[in-house]
Amino acid sequence: MDRLHSMRVFAKVIDEGSFAGAARALDLSPAVVTRLVADLEAHLGARLIHRTTRRLALTDVGETYLERVRQILAEVEEAEALASSLVAEPKGHLRILVPASFAVHQLAKHLPTFRAQYPKVTVDLTAAGPLESADEGYDITILIVGPRPLDGDFVARRLATTDVVACAAPSYLDRHGRPARPEELVHHECLVPNLPSAPRVWRFEQCPGRARSPQAVEIEPRAALTTSHVDTLYAAALAGLGVVGLPSFIVEDALLEHALERILPEWRIMTLTIYAAMPSRKYVPARTRAFMDFLIATFAAEDRDPWLAAAGCETRAVPSEAARSEAAGSGPAALALKEPGT
Repeated sequence: MDRLHSMRVFAKVIDEGSFAGAARALDLSPAVVTRLVADLEAHLGARLIHRTTRRLALTDVGETYLERVRQILAEVEEAEALASSLVAEPKGHLRILVPASFAVHQLAKHLPTFRAQYPKVTVDLTAAGPLESADEGYDITILIVGPRPLDGDFVARRLATTDVVACAAPSYLDRHGRPARPEELVHHECLVPNLPSAPRVWRFEQCPGRARSPQAVEIEPRAALTTSHVDTLYAAALAGLGVVGLPSFIVEDALLEHALERILPEWRIMTLTIYAAMPSRKYVPARTRAFMDFLIATFAAEDRDPWLAAAGCETRAVPSEAARSEAAGSGPAALALKEPGT
């Protein structure tokens, strides 16, 4: 007896409410269905179904057994689907939910490479505002979050970290000067996002070197422009309107082309983490798995900020007092180096 086949037939009899209905659904004869259920009962040594001329009813044993049978059949189907997805060529429609700024400045320029690798996968991309949780209606959601840990019923993989940094057009800085400390920004024209997730106060954190604690300075920027549209802030900064604080993945190209200049390189406004998330499902289609792997390979999941590194303006650590003394040729470390020659 094929026990798994008998389990499927037994479950279908209950779903259809009759042996005849199960036979039609499974394209079997009623006699075969009846025999398979009878063989299953004989194997178990217990009656599963009360049979009357009018209806079928599960026995107590049958109710308990059916619950476990459904679990077993579901796990078998998931295992078969997973095995098929691992060997199948990725194809089909992929639905992605992405913050608009990440879609425009990063994801769009990498999609041709993904398309060339997987020509049978089509992409439906929805651009949204800031996202902090995966959406069940999408295969993959890109999340950009601050220090708060992720919370929700989904699986997430970290792609990269991005510093929010202060930038301005060289033309603006030539006119108004280059600030040396965050406090000086109160005298500058600032471009401020009007978003629920963006505080009105800019909190600058100094990147610490060894043996130093991080320092923080809070300022309330003088807003020459406020808007909920991040790319308008970006465009206004490029035009020379003022100083803007934006994630590095947005300003990378402008920094590389010297259309924007990073100011206060030892300070960052905050650090964000970028994740690719998908609903918690045991079965992941081949197309979803392929896109997740592509994102991880593309953005490298480095601990450092890849966009500031590419632009050559990573947040610089402030040297400790000992390091300053060593660099100046004084202090214990410098003296120790000089002793062999004395």
